[in-house]
Amino acid sequence: QVQLVESGGGLVQAGGSLRLSCAASGRGFSINVMAWYRQAPGKQREWVATIASEGSTNYADSVKERFTISRDNAKNTVYLQMNSLKPEDTAVYYCNTKTWLGITNWGQGTQVTVSS
Repeated sequence: QVQLVESGGGLVQAGGSLRLSCAASGRGFSINVMAWYRQAPGKQREWVATIASEGSTNYADSVKERFTISRDNAKNTVYLQMNSLKPEDTAVYYCNTKTWLGITNWGQGTQVTVSS
């Protein structure tokens, strides 16, 4: 079982930046893909960005050029650098990982609020 703990959320003004972190812990796991999702009030959870084990990345169109996903494999940690934040980025952000065995885990979520 993999435990995921997110941190770094908060309140920021439009145009500002935040950096989210998600640390994975547990025993006997090896993570393949790490990703971030978000869920705004009254909306479905949506995919934000993904990073594979070798470092290749993909982003949702809504965050391209503004968000950067990265990972530290030695620390089993994934990051999301969010720049030029907009009020529509307000959501609970969730970390998601998939092991090489195909097991998916979710973090508890961290709130990001962008004021206009």
